[in-house]
Amino acid sequence: MNHLQEKIIKVFLRVALSTAFLSAVFDRLGSWPKEVSAWGNWENFLNYTHTLLPWIPDIFVPFVGLIATVLEVVFAICLLTGFKTELFAKLSGILLLCFALSMTFTTGLKASLDYSVFTAAAAAFSLSMKTNKYFEVDSILKKNKS
Repeated sequence: MNHLQEKIIKVFLRVALSTAFLSAVFDRLGSWPKEVSAWGNWENFLNYTHTLLPWIPDIFVPFVGLIATVLEVVFAICLLTGFKTELFAKLSGILLLCFALSMTFTTGLKASLDYSVFTAAAAAFSLSMKTNKYFEVDSILKKNKS
C-alpha cells in the first residue's frame, strides 16, 4: 500500500467514526426524522441506556447518558479535526467496545452485530495505530512547536 492510500484510509476512518458518533448524538437529541431514528429523543435514549446498564440505579442513568453523549461529541470533534488522533481513536475504540459488550450481554449478540459496534471499535483501534499525519490539526501543532 502506498503512502497516499494510507493517508486516504486514515482520513476515511476519521470521518466515518466521527460521523457515526455525531449521527447517534443527533438521533438522541431528536434531530433525525422519526422514521429513520433509533431513539428519536433523549427520554428514549435514556431508557435504552438503562436497558444496556440494568445494574445502574435509575437516578444515575441520566448522568451516564450525558457522559456518553459528551464523550461521543468530544471524540468526534477530535477525530474529525485530527487533534491527538491516535489517543482519541484508542479512547473511541474503548468506548465502542464498552457499548458492544453492554449490548451483547443485555440484548444479545445480534444487536451489536447489526449496528456494527464491534466493527466500529476495530476501526477505531486500527486508526489508533496509524501514526502518519495527513490533514490533521496535530501536524500544524507539530510544525508550530518546531
